[in-house]
Amino acid sequence: MAGLFSALDWRAMSQQERDLGLNNGVAVKRSAELAAGWEQRSAALRQQHAQHLDLRYGPRERNRIDFLKARDGAPTLLFIHGGYWQTRAKEVFTIFAEGPLAHGINVALIGYTLAPDATLDDIVAEIHAGIDFLAGQLTALGAATDGIVVSGWSAGGHLTSMALANAHVRAGMAISGIYDLEPIRHSYLNEKLRLDEAASRRNSPMMQQGGVAKPLSLVVGSAELPLLRKQTADFAGHRARYGLPVTYEEIAGADHFSIMHEMQAPQGRITTLIRQLFERTAGTSS
Repeated sequence: MAGLFSALDWRAMSQQERDLGLNNGVAVKRSAELAAGWEQRSAALRQQHAQHLDLRYGPRERNRIDFLKARDGAPTLLFIHGGYWQTRAKEVFTIFAEGPLAHGINVALIGYTLAPDATLDDIVAEIHAGIDFLAGQLTALGAATDGIVVSGWSAGGHLTSMALANAHVRAGMAISGIYDLEPIRHSYLNEKLRLDEAASRRNSPMMQQGGVAKPLSLVVGSAELPLLRKQTADFAGHRARYGLPVTYEEIAGADHFSIMHEMQAPQGRITTLIRQLFERTAGTSS
């Protein structure tokens, strides 16, 4: 895989090529329609799990967590939504709790302040604050208290990798994430993110020496944009070089949106990988 992407250098691209190379809305036809469908189905699932919605973990409007309970004593997965840190909301993604819930795993979905109202440093700090809050609520919610597995899609994949450092997190499942922010900083996406080089570097797992020695599963779709596939492949290689626990997988035929079916389905590949993370880290307390 490394050989396949070795010649792919975002620095050698024109601004237009780089922008298109990161634009999933253009790359995936009907993406807006697909996301609208997610939101509609998510609303129905939220109604079925209305007991613990919008738990406030911080002072800002989006500092809320939805907790969908599978059963008493169940472990908890925290899901972080995507949208390049500047669009979408947790309410769009509730439907993807279906896969883990079917296997007796609670699912919490976290909201966070979007750019430009928050910097990326702010957003990362909010995710950590939300995890700390959720960990403190698990007993009252009737959930297991032996650590949280964190997952996220797209920008949420990046935030998943940043959340591994939290003491309450025992493993991560990052889907189609961004792990080197320099291409983002040199693209249209930085208009709202306003990253400078220092912020890009401290928030890029690929630019760190080593990383957190907790299990991390990385997946990306084989039909995704090459720059995004390279992000996941390169980060898997980075962790492997430092001897950090990592698995890497391309979901055959999946694009940036259809890959999420593998989490919604109880027998989906991402659901299976999430289950395996819980099994591998059972009995480990942060």
